[in-house]
Amino acid sequence: MKLCFKKGAVDIWMIMTFVFIALAVAAGGLAVWSFINYNDQKDNVDSKVALAVAQAKKTQSDSDESKFEEREKLPNKEFVGPDDYGRVTFSYPKTWSAYIATDVSSNGGDYSAYLNPDVVPTVSDTQQFGLRVSILSESYDSIISNYQSLVQSGSLSSTAITENGKAGVRLDGKFTDNIRGSAAIFKIRDKTLVIRTDANTFSTDFENIIKTLKFNS
Repeated sequence: MKLCFKKGAVDIWMIMTFVFIALAVAAGGLAVWSFINYNDQKDNVDSKVALAVAQAKKTQSDSDESKFEEREKLPNKEFVGPDDYGRVTFSYPKTWSAYIATDVSSNGGDYSAYLNPDVVPTVSDTQQFGLRVSILSESYDSIISNYQSLVQSGSLSSTAITENGKAGVRLDGKFTDNIRGSAAIFKIRDKTLVIRTDANTFSTDFENIIKTLKFNS
């Protein structure tokens, strides 16, 4: 009986020893897994924080650059068209250049001017400009009708506008494959004024220019 008791005690001790070892190994494994998982999570959090900080810095930098560019446009220059063509005037950014393409003082006919940031590129129908100014001999109704097919197809939207007491029509959308922007059309005596921006990039400038538009009707 004593031998059986001793043998049973040894067996229990061995079982408990194995259980303890197993628990210790499991605990050690859990600790290692937890440590590795913690490092992975920490690295992941650190990466997300670093990315968020970088994005925030870029957003702030872009905002500062945009504000700087807007400040650089001030004070505005004043555009003045020929007196015989209604003396069209408006304010435009000082960082833009203007090119008068036609001299109507001696030759008459249609008047054209082009404005663009920095340098005015070579004039063409497909070239995008910050602003085109046209005073045309063609009647107001005729000019409006020229755009009706684009309005009906949905390429352009048409709305009635009034700027500084002058009634006209505004067009927004796709004029051609290369030209997507906005235009304002007004009647000046027996002529028609068309002011257009050729890209949505200049939409804010266009809005500001239209607000300062004046002419003798």
